[in-house]
Amino acid sequence: MKALALALILSLQVPQLQPPAKLSPAPNAQTAKRKGGRWYFAANGHAVYCYGPVMTIPQPQGGLVHVATFCRGDQAMVPLHD
Repeated sequence: MKALALALILSLQVPQLQPPAKLSPAPNAQTAKRKGGRWYFAANGHAVYCYGPVMTIPQPQGGLVHVATFCRGDQAMVPLHD
């Protein structure tokens, strides 16, 4: 009886699991490219995420200041901590 049960179990087919199909991203996601940005330490002590280049600009009182450009939060320029 045990041999018959074992033969029956071994004769059953085991379903093969297939990996899930990869979903293609939405067409809008492929066409819209993300701009690379970077985190900077602002002069006011906060971290800011900016997309533009870092520039050195003259101050009205004289001297130069480093600023990050095109930052998150609708800020065109943020003075950086040196």
